[in-house]
Amino acid sequence: MWKYNLWWLSFLNIRKYLKRWLLFIIKNKNRGILLFVDIANIKVKAGDGGSGAVSFHRDKITASGGPDGGNGGRGGNIVFKVDDGLSTLADFRYKKKYVAKSGKNGASGRCAGKSGEDMIIKVPRGTLVKESETGRLIADLSDDCPQIIAKGGKGGLGNMNFSTPTRQSPRFAKAGTLGEEMNLQLELKLLADVGLIGYPNVGKSTLLSVVSEAKPQIANYHFTTLSPILGVVRYEEGVSFVMADIPGLIEGAWKGIGLGHQFLRHVERCRLLVHVVDVSGSEGRDPIQDFNTINEELKKFNKELSERKMLVVGNKCDMATDSQIQEFKNYVESRGYEFFPIMAAINYGVKPLINKVVEELSKLPPIMVYQPDYVKEDLSDEFDKDKISISIDNGVYVVNSLWAERLLNSVNFEDYDSMQYFQKSLVDSGIIDKLREAGADEGSTVRISDTEFDFID
Repeated sequence: MWKYNLWWLSFLNIRKYLKRWLLFIIKNKNRGILLFVDIANIKVKAGDGGSGAVSFHRDKITASGGPDGGNGGRGGNIVFKVDDGLSTLADFRYKKKYVAKSGKNGASGRCAGKSGEDMIIKVPRGTLVKESETGRLIADLSDDCPQIIAKGGKGGLGNMNFSTPTRQSPRFAKAGTLGEEMNLQLELKLLADVGLIGYPNVGKSTLLSVVSEAKPQIANYHFTTLSPILGVVRYEEGVSFVMADIPGLIEGAWKGIGLGHQFLRHVERCRLLVHVVDVSGSEGRDPIQDFNTINEELKKFNKELSERKMLVVGNKCDMATDSQIQEFKNYVESRGYEFFPIMAAINYGVKPLINKVVEELSKLPPIMVYQPDYVKEDLSDEFDKDKISISIDNGVYVVNSLWAERLLNSVNFEDYDSMQYFQKSLVDSGIIDKLREAGADEGSTVRISDTEFDFID
């Protein structure tokens, strides 16, 4: 009996410690400590198009019917879509590759293959999709419109499409084209009308908590806020705006000191900046110096930010003398900024500040949406002679043509008709003429993609 009671006691202790541990995890998760990720690198691959079928009609009364091979299905696209339930790119730390379904091959009886399903990738609002290698912007996911980032391959043509009066039994079909494959960088830049900036522990989180329903972690130590926090400020019926608490700004933030380099990017979309300063100098710093330091950090990170409309807030006025407040006010106003003395902890002086914020927002342009600068290569089936070039690599004549590479994928090298079609296409496209102009003659080696041929004139 004694041993049983001891075991039961141990079990209760285990339960107690487990409960404490779970509460710790939940608490930290709510604080945003766990996995606020605003940059991620992934690889996407759209589905390949299905191949066309080689088939001939057969039934009990037709022993040798015409070609009836159906076309292949289209490959699935890679589509990005905004999900307002997401706030970070943390999910992309665990899954790095996304592949859409390929199209099905065509079948006999002129049956087309089924198209592959699109791969839908959900991201937070404000996510930028960039090409990893160049950094060029492909899309800005700031609205509800889904964006096709990588297109699926086209389905290949069945042999029914290659029947002519002189070629009544084509024994070849066209392979489907490959889906686009890309390395992408995802970068989250939060969408907020107003950005709260300033040194740590000056009262930004406190101000956000009294003007919105956001519940940031508030404590009397630096870097209490470890990730940007958004709050909706409801001014009156039909009038509201989004305010963001941007953490981590200290001297050297633009170089990555503190958390500034990680989160300064989230300021770039803000229409209006509210610069919060501890006017009392309670931590032994000079308010004027703090003000100038943060402004300089903004300028070094992005010059345009230092020119953006800004309101200056002097917080902790209850801890400051009248002369301290007046000195800082005179300095700020002499540089063309409006000054608002407040005590955020008791919601004193906050109303005039919010009134001014609403007034300024009514005059400012909407939140910035970045325009893509990435231009995709033309993947149409039509060839362009101007895009065909010939280069020489160690005596081998290399055909540089996306159209020729795609044509090559459709060739059945074991079928005479298919080879004839391939050769005729090369002649019609002008590639043979360009090879002659480059110096190719009888027996020269020609390379298209990874396949080499002997040039026969």
